[in-house]
Amino acid sequence: MADWDPAAYGRFADLRLRPALDLLARVPPDLPAGDVVDLGCGSGAAAAALAARLPGRRLLGVDASPAMLAGAGGHDATVAADIAAWLPAAPPALLFSNAALHWLDDHAALMPRLAGFLPPGGVLAVQMPRQEDAPSHALMRAVAARRLPGRHGGLGRAPRVAAPEVYARLLAPLGALDLWETVYLQRLPAVAGAHPVRRFTEATALRPWLEPLTPAEATAFVADYEAGLARAYPAEADGSVLFPFRRLFFILRRPAA
Repeated sequence: MADWDPAAYGRFADLRLRPALDLLARVPPDLPAGDVVDLGCGSGAAAAALAARLPGRRLLGVDASPAMLAGAGGHDATVAADIAAWLPAAPPALLFSNAALHWLDDHAALMPRLAGFLPPGGVLAVQMPRQEDAPSHALMRAVAARRLPGRHGGLGRAPRVAAPEVYARLLAPLGALDLWETVYLQRLPAVAGAHPVRRFTEATALRPWLEPLTPAEATAFVADYEAGLARAYPAEADGSVLFPFRRLFFILRRPAA
């Protein structure tokens, strides 16, 4: 995909940060020695909260997006790297990832690999959207299949984020596991010229669907998508919409030595 647009992503900064804060609240404070690593740090939205919760530790941000890293702040250092290939220089006390790992394939290999970097007592803390079956995401697949069959490669395949039970079985042998889901009922404000849910998804999930298209194809795709959104997420009296959004969380703590 083309690089991220930090301004578009930041339009709903408060809604996107809340899950990071909910995840961080469950991270145990008694961690072993080592860095705190913000995997998929983006522009550093969670950096201040991580530093406040775990003071005195080196905070490292890791992200593959030059545009996001260019505006990142709050970390002691940042590294431009693909999380799937990244290697820590030393065992980190905490690997913290908010809304990043769902972009990567093969979680059956990825999660144990990340957990394997941790020292005894170290923690892997992860939040991932699990919204693939909701209308906001299912409509993208349906519009693409109807309008542009065969144009989007593997985007219409089974979702990368599996059911909670899959992660429970995968991770429980690796340490003490706390795993949960939350559905956030987000109220998105009215937006001139766009459905509010489209404005929310256009910076993230909608990007790979639009990028292969010509401008005319993208315009038609968005019109079709918005027609479906209007039925699935009707406007309230003030023009806002109620947008349920499901997220999966887990805290994995490696066994003590």
